[in-house]
Amino acid sequence: MVPSVGLTKRFRFSAGQERPHRPWLRAAAAVVAGALPALAFPAPALWWLAWLALVPWLLLVRSAGTARRAALEGWLGGAGFLLAVHHWLLPSLHVFILVLAALLGLLWVPWGLLVHRLLGGSPGPGRVAAALLVVPSGWLLAELVRSWQYLGGPWGLLGASQWQVAPALRVASVGGVWLVGFLVVAVNTALAALISAPGPRGRITALAGGLACAAVVGGIWLGAPLPQGAGAVRIAVVQPGVIEGTDSVQRRFAREEELTRQLAGQRVDLVVWGESSVGEDLGQQPRLSSRLAALSRTVGADLLVNVDARRSDRAGIFKSSVLIGPDGPTGDRYDKMRLVPFGEYIPARSLLGWATSVGKAAQEDRRRGDRQVVMRLPEGRGGGLRIGPLVCFESAFPDMSRQLARNGAQLLVAQSATSTFQHSWAPLQHASLAAMRAAETWRPMVHATLTGVSAVADARGRTVGPWLGTGRSTAAVYDVPLARGTSPYVRTGDWAADGALGVLVLFCAAEAVRVGRRRANPPARSPR
Repeated sequence: MVPSVGLTKRFRFSAGQERPHRPWLRAAAAVVAGALPALAFPAPALWWLAWLALVPWLLLVRSAGTARRAALEGWLGGAGFLLAVHHWLLPSLHVFILVLAALLGLLWVPWGLLVHRLLGGSPGPGRVAAALLVVPSGWLLAELVRSWQYLGGPWGLLGASQWQVAPALRVASVGGVWLVGFLVVAVNTALAALISAPGPRGRITALAGGLACAAVVGGIWLGAPLPQGAGAVRIAVVQPGVIEGTDSVQRRFAREEELTRQLAGQRVDLVVWGESSVGEDLGQQPRLSSRLAALSRTVGADLLVNVDARRSDRAGIFKSSVLIGPDGPTGDRYDKMRLVPFGEYIPARSLLGWATSVGKAAQEDRRRGDRQVVMRLPEGRGGGLRIGPLVCFESAFPDMSRQLARNGAQLLVAQSATSTFQHSWAPLQHASLAAMRAAETWRPMVHATLTGVSAVADARGRTVGPWLGTGRSTAAVYDVPLARGTSPYVRTGDWAADGALGVLVLFCAAEAVRVGRRRANPPARSPR
């Protein structure tokens, strides 16, 4: 009896049931596999890894013994991905980042179910072909939902890892970061199917799918339109560096003043300061306004500063991009619309206000602006250049830069401050977004920070001049080429994301029909 029992147990385990200790190992493997794609983002910036980093996670989920297990491993992998991409938030959020990752990781539960349904078991060519469309669509669904500003925003979209890859940037000009992400996941799916498909027909289908993705990228690279040159402007970025301790607001302003004066005689068209570069409301501090106006006259250019203060004309604290001319504030002002959860406000503060006791969450909610603004420089100072300002992580939102381009902006400007995360991956990750937004919109982008990393990208997403690292306290001048024309993405919008949602709707309808037919015509039972 003993040998037969052992054989029976081995047979059950080989048929897909898991040994008692394996669920814990699989759970840990799911977290690690989900975290692997984070290495494609800066600082490691192993962009090529994104095209195969999902394969271990896909193979793990497809091999789950049950759909319930696949859903769990989708959840754990999603949590691992978010923890890895946002690990630099740990000093600010402490244990709360684990709660957020666990909650947002649930968005990958449907993705795990889709992977198990289409790639699990012994997938034939039909299921493999469906997986090449449905699995990337399921990934985009998770990214779209978490991109809602109240769930944290679109930081760490997989397609954004390709910010330094010229063909991928060209793809972004056609379908945005969403199309890039779809193709990255599709290639990963093809590789996973190529490894796991049991028959040659399934593997041939997977290979054909991978080649189709390459053909799409190649076709766009060869055939997509390019922005046309339209002159250039000289933009100065003032980066004062880390200034902490007593009277840091005043000492930072003094350093910014000093650096800006050094730009006199360099014929710049616009000087850009970082986020929270001015810590007092200009309406209440005419002395500050006068100092800024004097700087504008000295340099011969308008200044774009960022005021982080309680308003004198409205209730509450706002973060505002303010244009300063030789006579003071010009009246052009943009109030930040999309705030950083927990950093600038606490969602559902009555329920989650305890987060202030375990991290550096906002003690008082900032107020939101209600519209985007395109500012215009005077004809004699900047040639009438139209500027589209964004503040901090608003540069992560593709729709905001797209709308500014539609509204006529010739130059996108993001004012940021990541000094809280100075020695992490955050400054580099943030700076890299400038390339993706510029490529999507055919509008060059200036990413100006208080403490680095500051960067400039042209209308194709290519780097202009040197990046200013986190160790720099300086002012740098960039000759930024302008462009004319409207990119396909600005013209057509998020069609790739909409198409992914359409694929999922069709798949769910097909599954409903399949289940209905099975219930209507149950398989005949074989006689005993």
